[in-house]
Amino acid sequence: MAELDHAGGKGSGLVLNDVKVLVFDLDGTLYVSNDLGRAINHSACDYIADLKGVARSEADLLIKGVRKRLSAASGRDATLSLACMELGADIRELHRRFAEEIDPSLYLRKDERIVDLLATLGAEYHLYIYTNNNRTLSGKIMAAIGVSGMFRRVFTIEDSWRPKPDQEALDALLSQIGALPEECLFVGDRFDIDLRLPAAMGCAVFLATTPEELLNLMKLTRKEIA
Repeated sequence: MAELDHAGGKGSGLVLNDVKVLVFDLDGTLYVSNDLGRAINHSACDYIADLKGVARSEADLLIKGVRKRLSAASGRDATLSLACMELGADIRELHRRFAEEIDPSLYLRKDERIVDLLATLGAEYHLYIYTNNNRTLSGKIMAAIGVSGMFRRVFTIEDSWRPKPDQEALDALLSQIGALPEECLFVGDRFDIDLRLPAAMGCAVFLATTPEELLNLMKLTRKEIA
């Protein structure tokens, strides 16, 4: 089994001869935008405010409190989707609002370095996206950052309506792409959400929290991380 260091693969020096598939998270991984993150959070807060009959500021505190409680109980980060569901949100309605209310083009631009990275990796590996975002918003984001059409398939929350990390959804993903865990490298910006479960299954994982860390994946074209 191929493994990578959890801090962007630095210093592992491991050869990834078995890896054929790269599975990328989208938000926070292929782009970083605090402004878009705030827009998504505001939309979620507005939904919870409507649901609970409170102001947006109070809804924000409710969501933060639930995320903190869930994280404390599990010892791992809790997602926005999970916190909203805990507060009674319908995950489908939450994402309908995201798709309707948010325009990623207001916050994002193309990073030619990332586009070139994916083009280079795509010549050697099968590339996929696995995101907790919805299909509509993911498509708009990918268009804004210039990576549309670079992936064999984009797996979104709409494939299962089960936010990651989720064993059933991950099993289905691997089955649908026809790959064994040891043939996959998962790339994400949150270890608990994007990488912990794939790593436990035997997949290689690569943590990248900045574009510069993500660019270290270029070294995989030489089948090693230096």
